[in-house]
Amino acid sequence: MTEKSSVRRHGRRRVKRSPVGASPGTLIADPSAIQSTLSATVMSPQGYKVYPSVNLEDIRRLKAEWPAIWVDCVGLGDVSLIAELGKIFDLHALALEDTVNTGQRPKSDFYDEHAFVVLYAIDDDQTHRYEQIGVFFGEGFVITFGERPGDPFDPVRKRIEANGGNRLRARKADYLAYALIDAVVDSYFPHVEATGAAIDQIEDDMVACWERGQLADLHRIRHNLIAFKRWLWPLRDAISGLLRSDAPFLTAETKIYLRDTLDHVASAIEIVETYRETVTGLIEMHMSMAQAKTNEVINLLTIVSAIFIPLTFLAGVWGMNFDPQVSPWNMPELQWYYGYPAALASMAVIGVLLFLYFRWRRWL
Repeated sequence: MTEKSSVRRHGRRRVKRSPVGASPGTLIADPSAIQSTLSATVMSPQGYKVYPSVNLEDIRRLKAEWPAIWVDCVGLGDVSLIAELGKIFDLHALALEDTVNTGQRPKSDFYDEHAFVVLYAIDDDQTHRYEQIGVFFGEGFVITFGERPGDPFDPVRKRIEANGGNRLRARKADYLAYALIDAVVDSYFPHVEATGAAIDQIEDDMVACWERGQLADLHRIRHNLIAFKRWLWPLRDAISGLLRSDAPFLTAETKIYLRDTLDHVASAIEIVETYRETVTGLIEMHMSMAQAKTNEVINLLTIVSAIFIPLTFLAGVWGMNFDPQVSPWNMPELQWYYGYPAALASMAVIGVLLFLYFRWRRWL
């Protein structure tokens, strides 16, 4: 049976799905996924330890020895390791399937002993490439899954390691999960602000000097804003789902902080919507300016044609070559001594008069 997948064009994510008819919870790795590596951070109110590389046996031991553990899995290519990790923490098979099958909609799901949150982070500043991040958390543990190396969690790691990190180390795992989710949300703002600066620059350039290439830049920015909206709108619903939950491993105190994260998401959505409307207006403005440029060219060509029409008429009349010897009505001016300069002078006078008339009518 062939694997079912769909590819979106213009830089959109490729959605990886399980084979048709597969049983729920089936884990099938994407052939392009990198191999999975594990790291762990364990903590208590008295201190913490960071293990850059661990195996499953290390995780079992650390889970038993420390009150809180954060396991970070980078790469989704080793489904057997991911399945074993799920057994250690009793993670639901459907949630693990959504972790491996990237391209999920941001969401929050609750199970008996843990919650599962899907969200997206930008891991490439130039191409705005998005990475799916899965966050599991329950009593005493947090597990994060990322597609590739590089994540927005460094501020959280520094807070754990800092002298003032007692808040993260002293509170329960749900507060650490909140901090990780909040770090992902906050990582959007530099990209959104950079997009706003690019929009302002293009607007200034359009007013100063219209160029055809500006339209391509506007469409690229519009595509990035649509991607922002695609991941931020459902993320707001996901965080709202966390706030509505009555799960015992999600405390009321942590929900207060999650409300602040929800405010950040709402603020980012409002900014993105404003920028999207601005870009749409700039695209319309660019097209109007292009039409105005075309109208200017057509207007100029029309006036040039209008000036030369009478001149062409005179040249055509005098170019008919009627013989004045046959009849005195056959263009006697052809034999006039000053006929040629008089014809040129009359054409020049007519052209100048038409030019002055068009200027008087403000057509030029």
